[in-house]
Amino acid sequence: MQQGQTPAGVKIEAFPEKTMIFGLFRKKNNNQAIVDRQYAALTAAARMPDLYEGLNVPDTVMGRFEMLSIVMILFFRRTRASAVSGQEIAQEIVDAFFQDIDYSIRELGIGDNSVPKRMKKLAGMFYGRLEAYSKAMDAGDREALALALQRNIYPESPAPADMSGLAGWMMAAEAHLSAIPEEMIAGGAAKLPPVANSSVA
Repeated sequence: MQQGQTPAGVKIEAFPEKTMIFGLFRKKNNNQAIVDRQYAALTAAARMPDLYEGLNVPDTVMGRFEMLSIVMILFFRRTRASAVSGQEIAQEIVDAFFQDIDYSIRELGIGDNSVPKRMKKLAGMFYGRLEAYSKAMDAGDREALALALQRNIYPESPAPADMSGLAGWMMAAEAHLSAIPEEMIAGGAAKLPPVANSSVA
């Protein structure tokens, strides 16, 4: 018998668990590639210079955390109406987001004992923003969204920058994402629009 051949009289169906296991490995690898591709597209969107230069987002560590949170929230909201695969991808992307935050905190030299506490705080911040922004966006209330953005992006400023432009971009981005076909969501090919193509005036 040559190498790689099935032994005589033995059918692959006799070992269904092997077929299932290999199928799971293929699915996991495919999902990871999709998640990696979509996560890269979302993080690239959060780094668009126009967000910082034209929409008053501070180009700081926390400013970038705020923008990453925003793009994750926009994608999370889009996948609410998706098939199960889209929702699974969204959850894996949010998990990757928090893994990146965990890594960044450790890179800053934060002690291991302090990391869980900081992660819990940042997770609370993220889900608080998800709730606040969703409430305003569900109501189509750009002014309320801008005020929520001000509170979160400039929490201690006596004269926070105008966030109406960013609120407008978020609403335009949500409309853009809603028009993306499901197969693009499932394939990790969704992209957010550039600021220049959004109605932010």
